[in-house]
Amino acid sequence: MTQEPVAAPAPGHRRLSRKVQRVLATSLITGLTLLILFFYLVPMVYGMFTAVKTDGQFSKTGAPIWPASEATFNYQGEDYEIYLVPIEGQIKSMALIKKGRASSTFIDPADEAAGPVEWAGSWRSLERSWEFDPQWENFPDAWNTINYPNLLKNTILYAVITTFGSVVSAALVAFGFARFRIPRKNVLFILMMSTVILPGAVTLIPTYFFWLKLDLVGTWWPLIIPAFFSWGTNVFLLRQFFLTIPRELDEAAMMDGANPLRIFVSVILPQSTSALTAVALFHFFYAWNDFFNPMIYLAGHPEKFPITIGLTAFNNLYAASINMIQAASLVSAVIPVLIFFFAQRAFMQGVVITGVEK
Repeated sequence: MTQEPVAAPAPGHRRLSRKVQRVLATSLITGLTLLILFFYLVPMVYGMFTAVKTDGQFSKTGAPIWPASEATFNYQGEDYEIYLVPIEGQIKSMALIKKGRASSTFIDPADEAAGPVEWAGSWRSLERSWEFDPQWENFPDAWNTINYPNLLKNTILYAVITTFGSVVSAALVAFGFARFRIPRKNVLFILMMSTVILPGAVTLIPTYFFWLKLDLVGTWWPLIIPAFFSWGTNVFLLRQFFLTIPRELDEAAMMDGANPLRIFVSVILPQSTSALTAVALFHFFYAWNDFFNPMIYLAGHPEKFPITIGLTAFNNLYAASINMIQAASLVSAVIPVLIFFFAQRAFMQGVVITGVEK
């Protein structure tokens, strides 16, 4: 018995099938991304809502997650509570003007001329109506409670100065590893990268003792000077990017009489804006959120505290007021969020391409 040949799928059908697969794959990836983003943003949104609430809004039974107060309606010179009442097959917001056990009297705030309406049922089983009522005064209260201008000034100076030192020193070291022929260069690079995995607790006491002997504890110098000696992570990122820049550009500049420093300034740096931006933002955010080092070296000098230490004192003052703590935290996060928003394109580009080696 001979078998009949099976007809192959039509080319149009195969193209349609591949298109459906691409659409399904894209939809799955997009859905997973949105799901992860949702869970990531939930704590942030909750914190923003918390920052504009009062202590009373926290304690209200049945209050929504967003800042809200119990809706009321002024009727004949008195304020009455508004409830969600099922009337005529729909839910209406009605003001309770007379409470009863079996029936109660309501009035429609949207149609006051219709007069009171008798509703049969227990008013205690009804849900309250809530109106959006953010408490914006939490932010000026938090600002005025502690010396925020001084904290912000200290934090900005600390972050900007150390970011400058970190980027400049890391760029110089990375340029050396990427372009110069140094004996045992790979060994030196591995030794430098090994400092990244060294726990900070191991060097904490010797480092503190060193600055103590120099009589610099209680000043900004123990926080600023180390930034000018480069960090392993920053050097690694910049070296990876510098390796992607063609060496022919260096050779062309050398033929024109440029020395290594001129090549670094005029050839390498102008083409490394995205990588330098990524490294700068990484360090800026680290310095802005740094708590441990300022706490160690600036203890006993509150006039030099950055905002991280100031927020700790603020939290101790308002330990029972979560709304005030959240308001103060949002104020301190405004500048980093704005910087990331305006520099996110260069930042994301730098993060991607610094990991690609030529």
